[in-house]
Amino acid sequence: MSKQSSRPDGRKHDELRPIEAKVGVVEKANGSAMFKIGNTIAIAAVYGPKEVHPKHMEDPEKAIVKCYYDMYSFSVPERKRPGPDRRSTEISMVIKKSLLPAIFVKEYPKSAIEIYVSIMQADAGTRCAAISAAAMALADAGIAMKDMVSAVACGFVNGQAVVDLSKEDEDVEDTTDIPIAYMPRKKSISLMQLDGKINKEQFKEAITLGIAGCEKIYEVQKKALKDKYASDHIELASE
Repeated sequence: MSKQSSRPDGRKHDELRPIEAKVGVVEKANGSAMFKIGNTIAIAAVYGPKEVHPKHMEDPEKAIVKCYYDMYSFSVPERKRPGPDRRSTEISMVIKKSLLPAIFVKEYPKSAIEIYVSIMQADAGTRCAAISAAAMALADAGIAMKDMVSAVACGFVNGQAVVDLSKEDEDVEDTTDIPIAYMPRKKSISLMQLDGKINKEQFKEAITLGIAGCEKIYEVQKKALKDKYASDHIELASE
């Protein structure tokens, strides 16, 4: 089967779903972002650096980073029970671990940085969309960062390496799903998970596609941030 026709939605093996990104979408947050890939939509809001509560949890040498991930009840076809569950707690930890290597936490001693991510609509890749949105929100909040973090799922579908798995891809029998988060300038992977079976050569092939996908997402993230600040500059100049 050709690389052009082996996926359920007809995408090429290295083709991402359509992407949209925007920053400054939550008025009361210090920084915020929307990231949409295919039909999956994530909204992230960052609050801080701020005082730590309770006080005894503060670190005198660096900021503590807290992350909260949740999916809206209406984000999936079968209505999800409101509130956090075991999966959202796990993904909250995954998002935090993927972002920590990019944040200069020692710039903010005795402070807290809080990241909230909500999935408005889900069609696979929610944790990766959440990471990409959260990284943009941190940058929008002015948090000092070593690099942007971009995330996408790669893997194998119908025996072929692919990038940006959709729900249709995931539902194919024996699909292997590998979510990764990547810091493009540092060329460093900050998250890697694996669901399924894969050999060493297949793994290398999938990760190569995943990194290339993250680099494409990075360009979209950069443009969204530049567009906001270009717009802000125009508004200030007109005043």
